[in-house]
Amino acid sequence: MEPLFIIGGLVAVAAVLTIAALRGRGSSQSIEDRLNELAASGQSVTLEELELSQPFSQRVLIPMFEALAKVAQRFTPQNSLETVRHQLMLAGISHKLKPAQFLAYRIGGALVLGVLAVLVVLSSVMPFMQRLLIIGVGFVLGYLLPGTWLGSKIKKRQDEITKAMPDALDLLTICVEAGLGFDAAMQKVAEKWDNELSRAFSRTVQEMQLGKLRREALRDMAGSMDVPDVTSFTAAIIQADQLGVSMAKVMRIQSDTMRMKRRQRAEEKARQAPVKMMIPLVFFIFPTILIVLLGPALIQIRDSGVFGSF
Repeated sequence: MEPLFIIGGLVAVAAVLTIAALRGRGSSQSIEDRLNELAASGQSVTLEELELSQPFSQRVLIPMFEALAKVAQRFTPQNSLETVRHQLMLAGISHKLKPAQFLAYRIGGALVLGVLAVLVVLSSVMPFMQRLLIIGVGFVLGYLLPGTWLGSKIKKRQDEITKAMPDALDLLTICVEAGLGFDAAMQKVAEKWDNELSRAFSRTVQEMQLGKLRREALRDMAGSMDVPDVTSFTAAIIQADQLGVSMAKVMRIQSDTMRMKRRQRAEEKARQAPVKMMIPLVFFIFPTILIVLLGPALIQIRDSGVFGSF
């Protein structure tokens, strides 16, 4: 059981380090910004004092990962960088994290967890194969955990967009039927809510205002989400725009379709509920019921001496 406890500790440490490193990037001000604030307030602080006032992640972890990012970018194929860039775009954090920096987090996590596993193994007595297993698990966990975190971010963002799509389309349809243009209707939806979909609408409207073609902006928006509902919606809008079909009629059809899909997804989850309930019922609820029902009977049988006669 000792290797299992060690592996569980490595998983916990890896999770803490990954979350601290990935969240620490945008949480603090840069030194230039803090110097400008102090200059505006009239306080005199030396650069060394200001650097020491920075958190540990800004002074040590971030520069270390920046150096690893340069190494990772130099030795990583361009196709791999493009794949990571697309994943960061799907997660909605491509403006905060570069592909090389994310690869640096994976390499750094593997090194940190691997070294920690080596130290744990050296301080304990266990067979050689178990030592190799724990060290390997440390390196693999450190490398895979940032990818798992990124995958969960992508899924969370896509689920949020899928849930918000029907209501956004209803408002979009109402605005178009009221006489607003499609671009103005998208801007109105972006102003109404503050979620991933509204931010994507706002970014698309800004791109169109800067001169980007509507079909190109909509395709880029669908590609940055990879959500089937958004892809079908943008395809219908692009086709209606090219063929000159009434935009209000297309929007109404899309709105009805999205509401029907939302109802079908809810019914599907309702049908899956009994199957998902089997695991907690079998392993947690049924044993408890058996103990409550049969426990007093077993105690009475034991006190009656029935088993002692055999």
